[in-house]
Amino acid sequence: MATADTDAFLPEALQFRPSAPLIDIGANLTHESFGRDLEAVIERAQAAQVTTMIVTGTDLAHAEQAVALAKQYSGLYATAGVHPHDASHWNDDLSRSMAALHAMPEVVAVGECGLDFNRNFSTPQQQERAFEAQLALAVESGLPLFLHERDAGQRMREILHAWRDDISQAVVHCFTADRDTLFGYLDLDLHIGLTGWICDERRGHHLRSLVSDIPLTRLMVETDCPYLLPRNLPAKLKGRRHEPALLPWIAREIAQWYGISDAALGAATTQTAQRFFRLPTTPLEE
Repeated sequence: MATADTDAFLPEALQFRPSAPLIDIGANLTHESFGRDLEAVIERAQAAQVTTMIVTGTDLAHAEQAVALAKQYSGLYATAGVHPHDASHWNDDLSRSMAALHAMPEVVAVGECGLDFNRNFSTPQQQERAFEAQLALAVESGLPLFLHERDAGQRMREILHAWRDDISQAVVHCFTADRDTLFGYLDLDLHIGLTGWICDERRGHHLRSLVSDIPLTRLMVETDCPYLLPRNLPAKLKGRRHEPALLPWIAREIAQWYGISDAALGAATTQTAQRFFRLPTTPLEE
């Protein structure tokens, strides 16, 4: 349980404890903004019933840091991959380093990897090369995939279709695209991760009509913190940093648009995440 000092960081109105544990499948806890108070952040998350967090590894350094955190803190796990922004750095040495990380028990998925044709910090050709190399690593390790896609839905589906019989499972994290893209991913038997984007009436309203089309056995929830602070919070935070303790507010918003209770949404997404990442069963807390 969090101490008074750690609780004080969140206004009382934001200290929402759901009835069942939640799993945050995408938390960038290696981000520098968490450097000063990470232990308190984890305590606040646990007090909010966010009992398990998957720490995202987006390049070699951050994947190694994610593994280190997973070794240090109970309830934390790691992914290991190269984000499409950094795809230009892919080489044989990096491939070997990633394969070594994938063999560690703390690593539960290959990624964050995929395609991002919105900014093209790496060229599309470099992105596709690094993505397919990481698909091969996922096949080799047997681990599920933690995927990133932005403005590249058609090409992503084409590549995944070619690999689908060989990879185990995959989740498109922080899904923000349209109905056709969603149905294309579901047709490939992929999982979908939803963030606080759905809480943003300026740009996420289209997701609200799509939520109920996602089977609960394919749906997971995430913060993508420190980014994407949800706009449905009933009180303001000092600063704009998002953190896992706020995941219950995202789950509540998703449940509202799904048309089910918070408890039902939380229980279903937790069970789905446990199966997907092959995590120990999280018992209901008193």
